[in-house]
Amino acid sequence: MTTTAIFKEGSRYKALFLSLILSAIGFGLYKGVLDNYMAEVVRINEMDRGITEFFREVPGLLLVVILAIFYRFSAEKMYKMGMIIMFLGMTLQAAISPTKFLVILAIFIYSTGEHIQLGMKNTLSLEYSKTGYGGQALGYQNSVYQIGNLAGYAVVIALFALIGGSGLFKPMFMAAAAFLGIAMLVSFRLTGNSVTDKSKSRFYFRKKFSKYYMLEVFYGARKQVFFTFGPYVLILFYKADAGVISLLFAISAIACFLLAPMVGRLIDKIGYKPVMIADTLILVIVCFFYGFAHRIFPMHVAFIVCCVNYILDSVISLASMASNVYVQDISDNKEEMRATISTGISVNHLITIFIALLGGWIWKTLGIETLFIVSAVLGLCNSAYAATIKTSKR
Repeated sequence: MTTTAIFKEGSRYKALFLSLILSAIGFGLYKGVLDNYMAEVVRINEMDRGITEFFREVPGLLLVVILAIFYRFSAEKMYKMGMIIMFLGMTLQAAISPTKFLVILAIFIYSTGEHIQLGMKNTLSLEYSKTGYGGQALGYQNSVYQIGNLAGYAVVIALFALIGGSGLFKPMFMAAAAFLGIAMLVSFRLTGNSVTDKSKSRFYFRKKFSKYYMLEVFYGARKQVFFTFGPYVLILFYKADAGVISLLFAISAIACFLLAPMVGRLIDKIGYKPVMIADTLILVIVCFFYGFAHRIFPMHVAFIVCCVNYILDSVISLASMASNVYVQDISDNKEEMRATISTGISVNHLITIFIALLGGWIWKTLGIETLFIVSAVLGLCNSAYAATIKTSKR
């Protein structure tokens, strides 16, 4: 189906998606080298990595406050604001000396803009779509962003395969800043007064959603362990370079892109409860091999095992869609559903910032094995809690 069939004539959807794909390429270049840059150049250790992630996640927690302050701004203005802040953060990262404080400050600034933009791109995609095509508009937006990310990862993979070395880090940040600068200029073409999603500017708590909030606590905690420390284990422990890490990110993105529809159909077919339970039971196996592979296999084999398990974790994380279907099932209307999911995201961020700090301390003082044992226990708690859900007969 063509974009003209999905989006309203005269809307600024082309400018929106051009800015998105440019910023996604920039993010791919940035993310592809960031973990290696922190480990190899800035010398950020296990504990410092947790502190870095703490400050990267804080803007997600502050998003409710930010949106409340700028509630009079249209979605277009908020999107442009997010893009400007992202550009400033990336430019700072490219310009500064590799000291821990300045690097973490640049990450914090970029993350603030990224979190502001996150909700606005969904709002604008829906606003610019024709009636009845909202789902396809969001799907198209996700595809555009994934393609941009993959393009950025591909550049990193190619350059590190051909040239390699830590001298590539700064040029990658400069290239990322250039793409974000162009994306920012393109975003200035967005005009209009689309209303921001008011459900994201407040917390919404009701007793009937208490199990969903707890599931978000467990999911946020276990997700953070892999998101923050998964690549860092491969870099510090197995000496993976940025090309390998980018290849891993690219394979994970492709796998999720291809398998997401299948997971969605599985949720519809067997129900959200079995998927929630199975997801975290598989996670226990993933955590075991990630934490103990080096004690079971030779190091080169253990490295491959961990890479496979990192991709597997990315795939089983798709099962988090099941909790959203659960909310949809017990919500009285769409507004309540959106407000509840938005609150769940805030709850998720609240736990992740503390898990980032705790995880860094556990790895540094008790070892990598203990870190992933904790993640496995959180997974078991998630499964046990999901088993208590009473499914609707609707």
